[in-house]
Amino acid sequence: MRVIKLMKPILIFFLLALGFLSAFRVGLLIWQQDNINNWFEYVYIFTQGVRIDIATLCWLYTLPAFLLTLLPTSGKFGRGFVFILRIWLVCGLVVLAYMEFATPSFILEYNLRPNRLFLEYLVYPKEVFSMLWKGYKLPLFLGLFGALFVGFFSWRLSGKLIQTENQPRWWTRPILAVCVIAFGIMGARSTLQHRPLNPALVAFSTNPLLNDLVLNSSYSLVFAAKSMASERNAEEYYGDLPLEEIISTIKAYSPSSTHYLMNSAYPTLNTKRAIGKDKKNLVILLQESLGAQFVGALDGLPLTPNLDNLMKQGWNFTQAYATGTRSVRGIEAVTTGFTPTPSRAVVKLSKSQTGFFTIADVLKQQGYTTQFIYGGESHFDNMKSFFLGNGFQDIVDLSQFDNPQFVGSWGVSDQDLYNMADKQFRSLHQKGKPFFSLVFTSSNHSPYEYPDGQITPYTKEKSTRLNTVKYSDHALGEFFNKAKQSDYWENTIFLIIADHDSRAYGDDPISVSRFHIPALIIGKDIPKRKDTRLVSSLDMPPTLLSLIGIDATTPMIGHDLNRAVPSEYQRAMMQFDKNFGYLTRESLVVLQPKKAPVAYQYDVVKQVLSPIKLNQEAVVRAKAHALLGGKLYRQGLYPSGTKNPR
Repeated sequence: MRVIKLMKPILIFFLLALGFLSAFRVGLLIWQQDNINNWFEYVYIFTQGVRIDIATLCWLYTLPAFLLTLLPTSGKFGRGFVFILRIWLVCGLVVLAYMEFATPSFILEYNLRPNRLFLEYLVYPKEVFSMLWKGYKLPLFLGLFGALFVGFFSWRLSGKLIQTENQPRWWTRPILAVCVIAFGIMGARSTLQHRPLNPALVAFSTNPLLNDLVLNSSYSLVFAAKSMASERNAEEYYGDLPLEEIISTIKAYSPSSTHYLMNSAYPTLNTKRAIGKDKKNLVILLQESLGAQFVGALDGLPLTPNLDNLMKQGWNFTQAYATGTRSVRGIEAVTTGFTPTPSRAVVKLSKSQTGFFTIADVLKQQGYTTQFIYGGESHFDNMKSFFLGNGFQDIVDLSQFDNPQFVGSWGVSDQDLYNMADKQFRSLHQKGKPFFSLVFTSSNHSPYEYPDGQITPYTKEKSTRLNTVKYSDHALGEFFNKAKQSDYWENTIFLIIADHDSRAYGDDPISVSRFHIPALIIGKDIPKRKDTRLVSSLDMPPTLLSLIGIDATTPMIGHDLNRAVPSEYQRAMMQFDKNFGYLTRESLVVLQPKKAPVAYQYDVVKQVLSPIKLNQEAVVRAKAHALLGGKLYRQGLYPSGTKNPR
């Protein structure tokens, strides 16, 4: 009983806050009922919303509960602690309440819960208060009155709840404190999966507002603040250039087949005419950590006989380079064509979760069914939220695999993944609509798990990268054997490309050889070709749109490789932590934080860098490409929804 009495103020405030947040969510659901399609969505939003609220409250109340188990509530010190505890409880509830009261007005303006825009506007209090006063007097007064009422009520309640008598015995307090921390952490994580609870884990709809209704506004705001804290500006590292100079430099090194729109509000908006005549299906098979060092046909280890054979049958790029060292960077490149930055990839940044350009959005406008297939948990690295908010209509992930052959730490095996992909493609083909599917493998990831009896191991120890590379290749070969016998093969273009190499290492500021990846376009009507041009993974989206017959007006600066790209325009961009590398046929220019740029000559055969004299024109070109992405992102200049001229 003493323990219950001790924890009573925390428990009561926890339940009050949970009840308030749930009631407010019910009100929002009733208000937004026109956006909700069925009863399942009502139930899902409410139940997952309660889950989010419990996690939020665990973060809010675990610390005061922990202190309450250890510190006295009587005496001079105890009175001081009680006062601070009451302040914490009251302010926490007031903030939760105020953010909910502010939510309807924010939804009316932005069709989302308060997010990074809410925080950005706090920088301009005069302008914001003027806007609120002129346009939102009633919501402003109701919000302030509601928050004050909650504050007054909760202050009085807190004084009655906190007891100063009959404290638990001293020897029980450490045990109780450990229990509080354990339950608090469990509640805050709200899952036993690899990653704790996050917006991507509970996202379920292509309507961003419905995904936001699952959250509470305080959670949404804190998550936005956390994301903003990780958004590092390239200008801080490499120095700045005016946007006009950046754009003119970008345009100067674009081939004549890229037609930039004049006087556009979006400076990189350009039109590329398709070479393909008929709309074809598009499938991107994104290979986890498959660097060129593991590919026999690219002078790597003899681990990929199936990919090596496929490279003889299609359009093989022998000098393709990834933009980074993380999967989300690879996803960013092949789905958005966005240039790399020292910040996190746009897949994880808050400002690009809706209204950001992807080829899925372009293809959806063209009548395609768009989907993402992944054998693991699609909320990992925020993929699910990003995809649903930016043109992907369907997500197929671990939860939808029935009786998979093998499930490892990262999800089902690549064989299970490709079996699901084949099943999906056959079904989509029968519906008679063109489709785009991004398929992301995961077997080639530590701890390197794969089913027994599928390959002859390359190393004696089973769970090694080299063995999983060989297994992944085996699964890829099986898939193409089935695909070539299918009806969808006749009308589908495939891109096989790695997200990145296994890891970058060495003494060089940019280890160029560790960005070298396989890239192969293959399909029934794709002629055999060995392409030795220097290309980047962000050249693939415009190339693919052109190849499948889509005239597109997009903000992508990547080259359409179906057309001639003079050697002086060929380049690859590589982001390694804070270092940016710009590789051309002539040199590698490396930009590093607070250091002067350096230049090297890269020997493709020997894979070594040799210092050379710095060319100022090359520095400007490198800096323009390094700064471009951050400026376009922050200013909202990489939009979805561009109309196609055809």
